[in-house]
Amino acid sequence: MEKITMKDIADALNISRVTVSKAFNHQAGVSDSLRDLIFEKAKELGYAKIPYQAISQPQPVQSAHRTVSLIVSRPDSAFFWTSIIHRMAQELSNYNINLLYTYVPSTHTKPFNLPSILLNNGVDGIVVLNVYDPEILNIINQLSLPKVFLDTIPSLPNRQLSGDLLLIEGYCTEADITETLIRNGHKNIGFLGDINYAQTNMERYLGYCDCMERHGLAIKPEHCLTGNIDIFSYGKELNSFLDSLANWPSAFVCVSDYVAHFVQLYLDENAQRLPHPVILTGFDNAVEYTNVTGRIITANVPTGLLGKRLAMQLLFRTEHPDAPYELTFINPPIVIPYDSP
Repeated sequence: MEKITMKDIADALNISRVTVSKAFNHQAGVSDSLRDLIFEKAKELGYAKIPYQAISQPQPVQSAHRTVSLIVSRPDSAFFWTSIIHRMAQELSNYNINLLYTYVPSTHTKPFNLPSILLNNGVDGIVVLNVYDPEILNIINQLSLPKVFLDTIPSLPNRQLSGDLLLIEGYCTEADITETLIRNGHKNIGFLGDINYAQTNMERYLGYCDCMERHGLAIKPEHCLTGNIDIFSYGKELNSFLDSLANWPSAFVCVSDYVAHFVQLYLDENAQRLPHPVILTGFDNAVEYTNVTGRIITANVPTGLLGKRLAMQLLFRTEHPDAPYELTFINPPIVIPYDSP
């Protein structure tokens, strides 16, 4: 019988002889999966010089599949959220973890109960995403499972959460965005967005206020819409507010690109009402709002990285359930269009 060589193994796997040699000598540059494949092919072909470790060392046992739940509201709301979810699922799959999609309504109504799988130890942990109803959040918060929240509401601050909290940093970022407007000559600047809807919204508003006050500029209530706004009637309520303006600011700081795109629609359709050009800013750099994408100052939230970060935080929390809860800020860079006035 002809003697089997490393070249024979390499040819059978369509790889180089150097790669086979590195695997047998435990050198860098060969992944664990490829090394295992090389050892298996060597055994199959009857190679005589298989390393001792490859013969005697048992193959690692694959960890059992685990399942974590993503609790989410408004699943059809935006590409912004789906891109976070997709990246999170990708990252968790690398650790043999399945992501179970669990929908909850946007608004609490009676009777409401969480799915039984969340109550009967059917999952190993949960990520809470795009859920802003106070009663539903409180119910979720009482679960004994390891939890990671992306954002919360002002009435349920991080100290009251029984889990880790990731926040898109808004206070300093929105202050810097407002500072950019002021440097460009704007002094009469309004603010648009429901500040009680989310903790991130509140912090963006406070950052705007801080910047205006530092420059001695008045925050005019008639140019600010910050009260409760039904998420499903944002466009209608913004239009009504803008219709009511007797005089206009030169710029609006919008709490998100979602809000900014409604305002831009109004400005485009009612140009004859405007006494002067009105500049908008946003937040998130959400690509689906094409009427403002690339046209306004905004903050670029890295959705893919955020999805991965949520997955990694949940892994940590499931492995260290007794560790102190963590508050993490993600700092988004500001995006300024070249032709921004």
